[in-house]
Amino acid sequence: MPTLHDILTLLPELYLVAAVCLILLLDAFMKPAQRPQLHWISIAVLLVAIYLVVAGQPEQTATAFNGMFVRDHMAEILKVFALGLTAVVFVYARPYMIDRKLFGGEFYSLMIFAVLGVMVLVSAGNLVTIYLGLALLSLSSYALVALNRDALLPPEAAIKYFVLSALASGMLLYGMSMVYGASGMGGTPTLDLAQLHGVMAYTTAPKLLLLGLIFMLVGIGFELGVAPFHMWLPDVYHGAPTPVTTFIGAVSKLAAFGLAWRLLEVGMGDLSRYWQPMLAALATASLVLGNLVAIVQTNFKRMMAYSTISHMGYVLLGLSAATPEGYSAALFYVICYALMSAAAFGVMLVLTRAGFECEEISDFKGLNQKAPWMAFLMLLAMFSLAGVPPLFGFWAKVLVLEAAIHADMLWLAIVGIVAAFIGLYYYLYVIKVMYFDTAEEGAVVEVKADTSLRVVLSVNALALLALGLYWGPLLAWCQRAFGV
Repeated sequence: MPTLHDILTLLPELYLVAAVCLILLLDAFMKPAQRPQLHWISIAVLLVAIYLVVAGQPEQTATAFNGMFVRDHMAEILKVFALGLTAVVFVYARPYMIDRKLFGGEFYSLMIFAVLGVMVLVSAGNLVTIYLGLALLSLSSYALVALNRDALLPPEAAIKYFVLSALASGMLLYGMSMVYGASGMGGTPTLDLAQLHGVMAYTTAPKLLLLGLIFMLVGIGFELGVAPFHMWLPDVYHGAPTPVTTFIGAVSKLAAFGLAWRLLEVGMGDLSRYWQPMLAALATASLVLGNLVAIVQTNFKRMMAYSTISHMGYVLLGLSAATPEGYSAALFYVICYALMSAAAFGVMLVLTRAGFECEEISDFKGLNQKAPWMAFLMLLAMFSLAGVPPLFGFWAKVLVLEAAIHADMLWLAIVGIVAAFIGLYYYLYVIKVMYFDTAEEGAVVEVKADTSLRVVLSVNALALLALGLYWGPLLAWCQRAFGV
């Protein structure tokens, strides 16, 4: 039987379950004219969840259900940003969903189920809890990608996502089963991550353990979207409705970082000498492939997809340091990337309209003449993604590079610096198109009149400048999570 302590530890997650059931009921019984209220109710649900996470956060790490669920500072940070960014996606998505007649309770309920999966995943203290959170996030994401069933690309993207994700999940499960089996050879078999931490010291099957670690790394690589497990990323980014792409590009990356840290440091920290070089190799492949392929893209969503691969390479660069400094730098980076990605897709969403997706880079031609404020917000997002000082993205890159150097991986830091210079090309190209190219004859630039969208987008993009100038408190919060 769950105790009162267990229930209080899971209060934000239990609250979200109750809230999403309420949203589904309201959607079923509301008249069509009342349905727009679901939008504000859903945002209010997320804001209350943020309050519950912050207000109920214990000073010390707390566990529930015999260690299956962990509530610590790392989980708190990721939950706050996941909930906040999902609320931002709701604001960005509203006009888009209304234009395409997709506005309804299923979008909000699926999004909240997905963010619930993120919260369970980043708080997992057990292999079973990890898979539970991952399944909740993945199943909701498949449905979200296929939300526009009448269009050509979304169902195709959802099928590709489902098939490849099922393969990666199988790899992850296979690896977990090997690790569980290895823990029972020479000791008591366990699924608990904290108990798995020292399994190498007593297991009589070290080869089985290492093989399990490799399979788990494949699953982590898929969730992060790093090379060579990135095949799903460009097609899903391109085919999904743009608000869903924004969610996958921002919120799911926070979950992937939580998954990687829980499995590698909390569970397999004893094997860091083995997974450290593997992560470094994945980081190198992602930095090189992501940046080189992004250069030749003409579709903005696909360019952002390959850009994501390179940015996840930087996250791996911090993780592969296998030090508290590296973990905090990687957490700082993934939060930074989520904010930058949301801002870039937000500008794209503000320019879309029924029958026009604003997906090609050429669609931004002459944007500065037609909508200078939107061009400026996109400029901030592109400069920050490129790592131009003094924007937020610059400090995120500096911190992961510094962590790699301190971990005696100077060669990897040099690869990261070279990759950053290559990445400058395609980000600057978008800026050049907006400011120096002339819009094609007959092209119509329309900026959404939705006030909440314009205000939240402006705050999102300006935050990249503000956090670039005043990043200390956020870094201190990240460092506190890892005891730096």
